[in-house]
Amino acid sequence: MAGGNEEALESLSAMGDLFEGFFDWLADRYDPVSGGFYYAGSSAYLAKEPDIESTAQALTILDQTGLLTGMPVTVRRRLIAFLQRKQDPAGGYFWDEDPAMRQDEVMAARAIGYSRNALYKLGAEPLYPLPGGLTTAPSYMSSPSAYREWLKSIPLTNSWRGCDRLCGSQAYIKALPVEKQGDYVKEALRFFEETQDSATGLWGEGSLYVRVSGTFKLHTFYGAFRERMPRTDDIRRTVLHCLRTEEAIDMCYIRNPVDLMYYTKAAMDAEELAGFLKITLGNMGRLLRPDGGFSRELAHSPAAPNVAQVKDGEYYPDMPEPVRLGLGLLEGDMNAGTQAVRIREWCHKLAGLPAPKWKVDDVRFFERFHAGV
Repeated sequence: MAGGNEEALESLSAMGDLFEGFFDWLADRYDPVSGGFYYAGSSAYLAKEPDIESTAQALTILDQTGLLTGMPVTVRRRLIAFLQRKQDPAGGYFWDEDPAMRQDEVMAARAIGYSRNALYKLGAEPLYPLPGGLTTAPSYMSSPSAYREWLKSIPLTNSWRGCDRLCGSQAYIKALPVEKQGDYVKEALRFFEETQDSATGLWGEGSLYVRVSGTFKLHTFYGAFRERMPRTDDIRRTVLHCLRTEEAIDMCYIRNPVDLMYYTKAAMDAEELAGFLKITLGNMGRLLRPDGGFSRELAHSPAAPNVAQVKDGEYYPDMPEPVRLGLGLLEGDMNAGTQAVRIREWCHKLAGLPAPKWKVDDVRFFERFHAGV
C-alpha cells in the first residue's frame, strides 16, 4: 500500500490500541503448578489443569509477539513437561483430562499438530511416535480409496464443522511416509474441486460467515501441502460482500476472512482495503473485554469453543459431546486472543506494511506469572 491511504493507516493504528491490557491478561492465564496456560479466567474453577489447545495457542502468541525469546528456562521446562505428559505412549495421541475429547475426531487430530508444533517452538519433541500407522490412525487412512469414501461421507450442511473435519485429516497424512502422502492429497484436492461452489468460491452450506469459515478451514489444508486454492477471485468478492452485509458475532468471523484474503493474495484496491480494515477494527472492538482479553463471541466467551461453530440454534447429529474449557462468562479467552494477535499482524501485511513491534516488556511480563514457579 502506498503511504496515502490515511483511512487504512488510522484503522491499523487504532487496532494496536485495543491490546493495551492484553499482555497482563495473558500472563495471568499461566498456571505455575501444571506449567500450562488456561483458556480463560474462569477455567481454573472448572478444570484441575489447563488444556492442550490453550497452552499451544498461548505459545503461538508468545512466538508472534517476540516474547518467546525472553522466556525463562524454568518456564520453558515446565511447558515442555506439561505437553509431553499429555501424550499417550500407547497410541501417540495427546489427551486432556476431559474424556469427551477422545470422542471428537477434530480435537484429537488438532491436538497432534498443536502439541508437535508447540514442542518444536520450545526446542523439544514428542516422547513417543505420533499416530500414523494403521494401528493408531483412523480406519479411513488404510488406503487412498478408503480415504476418498470418507471424504464423501462428511456432511457439509454446516460448512464450518464439515470442512473442519475434512482438513483435520492432514495431521494423519503428514504422519505418513513422504512417498505415500501424494495419493491422499490428490484424493482430497479432487474432492474439494468437485464440491466447491463455482459462483462464490466457497464450500458447503450455512450463512455466509459459516461458509467463509469453512473455506478458511480448507485453505489450511491447501497451505499444508503448498497447493493453491482455486477460484480465489470469487472468494475475494464473496468475503467482501459478507463483511458488508452480515454481523460478525464471533472472533472467527473476523479472523477467518483476514486469513483468506491474505493467503489467497486477494488484490484489493485502496477503497476496498480501507473498508475492509475499518469493518475489521470495529468488529474486534466489540469483542474486547474489561479484563484486557478478547472473547470468541459477542454474548460471552463460549464454554466449549470447539462446538461454538453451530449457530442459529441448529444442532448437527455428528457434533460430539462438548469439551468445556470455561464457564461461558463475559471474559477474554485464549482462542480469541490468539486470533486477535493474528488479525493485527495479517491486516498490516494486507496493507503491505510491517506490523509495529508490540509494546510489552518481556521481563515484566514473565515476572508477573513467574514469581510462584
